[in-house]
Amino acid sequence: MSCVPVPAPATTPANTEEVCANCGREGSDAVTLKNCNACFLVKYCGVDCQKIHRKKHKGACKKPEAHSCAICLLAIPFPEHGTRHPCCMKAVCHGCSLAAHKRGLRRTCPFCRSPPPQNDDEFLVMIQKRVAARDPEAICQLGDEYFNGFSGLEKDLHRAHELWSEAAELGSTTALYKVGMEYCIGSYYGSNDKAKGIHCFESAAIQGDVRCRHCLGGVELEKGNYDRAVRHFLISAKMGLERSLDAIKDLLFMGFATKAQYAEALSGCQDAVEEMKSPDRDEAFAAFGAELDALNDFT
Repeated sequence: MSCVPVPAPATTPANTEEVCANCGREGSDAVTLKNCNACFLVKYCGVDCQKIHRKKHKGACKKPEAHSCAICLLAIPFPEHGTRHPCCMKAVCHGCSLAAHKRGLRRTCPFCRSPPPQNDDEFLVMIQKRVAARDPEAICQLGDEYFNGFSGLEKDLHRAHELWSEAAELGSTTALYKVGMEYCIGSYYGSNDKAKGIHCFESAAIQGDVRCRHCLGGVELEKGNYDRAVRHFLISAKMGLERSLDAIKDLLFMGFATKAQYAEALSGCQDAVEEMKSPDRDEAFAAFGAELDALNDFT
């Protein structure tokens, strides 16, 4: 299907040229249409329409599936807002994990219903099964295990970076972020190679990775390219990253950003955060707050 916004009827007034991509409702003073946060090419009159239209739109949308909950399909651009299970490596938000627990689906994956691993060996068997299927997120996860020396594996930085690089080539923006950070700080490669790190960030940012977009803003800030830095921070702020909003606020006080840019970032950040909310997510946050990782024990 086309990603081009649905054209308005011929009788539509000039100030309501765009309509909801799902129901066709026209934008007006009473109906505010919001962009798809991933591609910014279609608009919706509300979260319900966006969720209904997601199955039709996801094939054309630029945002990878890895950035959305596999169950509710709402965006989870930040790793701390969800969990990946080794059985299927699907990202599931904490709200859906809590909902599954309340339905009695304890100690099973909320997505594929597989029982969890009971020890390191079972964990690695599950991961290796997904690695054999060329799952980029599983390959990236295995790299994490080698990097940290977890799950009974001997710590091996060289093997970790081989796996991260492989996952990055297969499309994992998380792996691109990890490799990019290592190139920039030089902790593994021995010396900084920021050009390669920036290339990793750019590749991931194009695919919708909010962390890498923020990092590009930091790179430009370090170079003194304040206008370019603000543009990067503006994009990541509109994806709901509050530290990007804070960066624009700081630049405003320094005289390198305008009030209009900060207002745009603030409005976009608030919209993005609102669109990522759901009753289950709100309940999960209210119940666990900063200890949301405790939800992992439920499934």
